[in-house]
Amino acid sequence: MATYKRIQNYVKSKYGYSVNTCWIAHVKEMCGLEPGVAPNRPEENHRSNPCPREQVESIKEAFRHFGMI
Repeated sequence: MATYKRIQNYVKSKYGYSVNTCWIAHVKEMCGLEPGVAPNRPEENHRSNPCPREQVESIKEAFRHFGMI
């Protein structure tokens, strides 16, 4: 499985913008993958910074590129 940094670098090089690690974790949950839980996350079921809809597909494409989905 690709690291968050590799996913960020892939999206940056292909689409030209940076993605937050919390967005990657959110999309992982959406795809049924198990994200790591950040130690500074206040509540397990609360997402204070969800992935914007317009970035979801580029992150999913990165997952497909790395064979995660």
